[in-house]
Amino acid sequence: MNICVYAASSGQVSDLFIEAATLLGRTLAERGHTLINGAGRMGLMAASADGVLAAGGEAVGVIPQFMIDHGWHHTQMSRLIVTPDMHTRKERMAALADACIALPGGVGTLEELLEIITWKQLGLFLKPIVMLNVGGYFDPLLQLLNRAVAERFMRPIHTNLWHATANPVEAVRLCEETPLWDASLTKFAAL
Repeated sequence: MNICVYAASSGQVSDLFIEAATLLGRTLAERGHTLINGAGRMGLMAASADGVLAAGGEAVGVIPQFMIDHGWHHTQMSRLIVTPDMHTRKERMAALADACIALPGGVGTLEELLEIITWKQLGLFLKPIVMLNVGGYFDPLLQLLNRAVAERFMRPIHTNLWHATANPVEAVRLCEETPLWDASLTKFAAL
């Protein structure tokens, strides 16, 4: 499988998050999966890629040209796909992915995660989505999504659009075993 990993580029995060990202990368490689990520040279993006590469796996980075111009790219990726802009980057990552895992991150990571969940709700992306909830990082977001259901901004069935786990190995297993979303459920996208 090609597994897209959304992740922070900050290099100032706790070792707890770095270790989880590295273990995720190693697990992907050990299970024969290819990492697709944003090709960042720092933070959890780099840690997940380094974990894959150290275990002999393949890491494919998708990055806009302006980020390369700033020197923000990981130079050891197995393959680098250069895009003209951020929108094309996200579309390309989703098109390559057989599943998505979100590691903790800032607004960029959160935006990518919420966009891919939205695409799944609309039937544009039917594949597994997993939040790697290291240290309870995504707990506030999960509470907000549950409130969206309680307040009837979303249907209860929409909580099945994603899975959450604190364990990197379990995150990969969920990607492997979660069936495709039923495209006929897009009729429930509107309330």
